[in-house]
Amino acid sequence: MVNKWIKQAINPKHKGALRAKLHVKSGEDIPLSKLKKAEKSKNSTLRKEAVLAETLRKTRHKKKRALK
Repeated sequence: MVNKWIKQAINPKHKGALRAKLHVKSGEDIPLSKLKKAEKSKNSTLRKEAVLAETLRKTRHKKKRALK
């Protein structure tokens, strides 16, 4: 069974909310320094969004094994 926790964690109504809060233009990557700073925010929603973004950033860069 495939684990679909990412789909459940991201609400389509709030797409781009973290980007807007960090003042990053659409289409650009969110700088790691801004994510780290947001992870230490007093705002709990911003903090949770930043932690999730950091987690998703790590999953995106995993190398795929070559199938032979």
